[in-house]
Amino acid sequence: MIKHCRTIGLFLLFTFEFLLSHGQQKTYCNPVNIDYGYTPIPNFSDWGRHRATADPVIVLYKGDYYLFSTNQWGYWWSPDMLNWNFISKKFLRPWNEGYDELCAPGVGIIGDTMIVFGSTYTSKFTMWMSTNPKANDWKPLVDSFDIGGWDPSFFTDDDGKFYMYNGSSNKFPMYGIELNRKTMQPVGTRKEMYLLEPWRFGWQRFGEHMDNTFLDPFIEGSHMTKYKGKYYLQYGAPGTEFSGYADGLLVGHHPLGSFEAQSDPLSIKLGGFVRGAGHGTTFIDKFNQYWHVSTTVVSVKNTFERRIGIWPVGFDQDDKMFCNTTFGDYPHFIPAPGIDGSQYGKEGKSPYFTGWMLLNYNKPVQVSSTLGGYVPNNAVDELTKTYWSAKTGDKGEWIQTDLGNISTVNAVQLNYADQDVAQDRLGKWPGQFHQYKLWYSADGKKWTILVDKSQHQADVPHDYVELPKAVQARYIKLENIHMPTGKFAISGLRVFGNGNGAKPDAVQGFIVLRTEKDKRSAFIKWRPVDNAFAYNIYYGTHPDKLYTSIMVHSNNEYWMKAMDSQKPYYYCIEAVNENGTSERTKIIKVD
Repeated sequence: MIKHCRTIGLFLLFTFEFLLSHGQQKTYCNPVNIDYGYTPIPNFSDWGRHRATADPVIVLYKGDYYLFSTNQWGYWWSPDMLNWNFISKKFLRPWNEGYDELCAPGVGIIGDTMIVFGSTYTSKFTMWMSTNPKANDWKPLVDSFDIGGWDPSFFTDDDGKFYMYNGSSNKFPMYGIELNRKTMQPVGTRKEMYLLEPWRFGWQRFGEHMDNTFLDPFIEGSHMTKYKGKYYLQYGAPGTEFSGYADGLLVGHHPLGSFEAQSDPLSIKLGGFVRGAGHGTTFIDKFNQYWHVSTTVVSVKNTFERRIGIWPVGFDQDDKMFCNTTFGDYPHFIPAPGIDGSQYGKEGKSPYFTGWMLLNYNKPVQVSSTLGGYVPNNAVDELTKTYWSAKTGDKGEWIQTDLGNISTVNAVQLNYADQDVAQDRLGKWPGQFHQYKLWYSADGKKWTILVDKSQHQADVPHDYVELPKAVQARYIKLENIHMPTGKFAISGLRVFGNGNGAKPDAVQGFIVLRTEKDKRSAFIKWRPVDNAFAYNIYYGTHPDKLYTSIMVHSNNEYWMKAMDSQKPYYYCIEAVNENGTSERTKIIKVD
């Protein structure tokens, strides 16, 4: 009888998890929660084993989303852009059949066929084709693609013509060329699309602080989108390891140009927990809405330690293309009917944004143990580069966060860090999994189970749980049951909902002082708001198009270095706390 009850209990638990992930859960939270592989390159081992991928491509094909990225020994598919299923496939380079395969892939659709091609400077890398990628059914389209190309991307125009764009260099431009869609032979000669202009566009400067101190900036990661007869060519810059990694935008009237460079990037995310939004692709969902997937930055264990983020995209009434990364690492709705992503929602936020706020920024933390300098507060400081680590990866290690007062909790995100990962972890590692329990309490004494994944069998390095019903709690506790490898380490235990209090007061004393000698930069300052923990600075080159923002935590000044030196700019700011945002300040113009 006991055994029978236990079986029923496990069945109900698995049923609950299935319903939560496949039925009730309608939101996601960046970084995307997929089973990122470990760096497959052995000579990176001195940095410590760590997960990494970048350079993502998502395409909608036969009703499903397909995600390809660098060095994953396969790809993912999803029916809803939430639950991703990995398919193992080595698109190997014949000249390097060890580990570093399918770097910065290009994915295209020609008729009813998907094609995949990895970066190469030789003609020895196969271009693959499939009409059934869900079944892992692939065959060579061409054995050796003659012209090669690093960071390739493909575009099929409405007239059936097929184009490739490529380039990854801090010396040479991005190129484009038409290809014969049957033979993949070039039609004519390649043309220069664009070379970076860091003298004009501040955001294109190399370095974490956009200062070009030791290298020239890189242009890479091209992608083309067509909308109402215009061509929107995107490119990554200035460097994949920086918070300012972004996707710039060129607009023209022909697939091969000429193009006009837009002042600000299409996608950029300079502040917050998830930073960077470069080298990505734009795709259309099942409901004819646009999205952008791109590379986000960790760069702790290694320069190329990165993750993936997905952001809503739209086109305004003037056909200006914009990507909304405001609150881009807070919970958002997945694609669904009835959401118009072409417009900004209330107060300039994306209509996909749930409005659930972060409840535990820099709030008190208690833990079971601490390894060295990996202190507890690192788990709640909204910096993905820092993390707390327990002394072990054993069952029973725990971390507890205090929300400060009884709050409405709608969702929790668990971001695991790689600490003392086993040295045998190279590339994809099947069969590994995370198991944990989440508890909640009103007083820190009486605890109730919130989420039980003690029987979970999935690898979830950035697990995100949307609760089927909100709870009232002051304390959230995460208890480790099983780690796939290494110590129990958390870079972000992030709790979302509403603090059940007042929104922050409006910001006062907001000023933007543009430098006279370098119009790419400005010093921004404002009076601190007592009941706020962060601020969103909105800016753009038109007062009605402030589509770009920067989130600043625990500070009341910012050194802005990302402007177009040839244009006037417009700015405003809002304060942020656990209950929402303040009214924005009056828009000010800076010449």
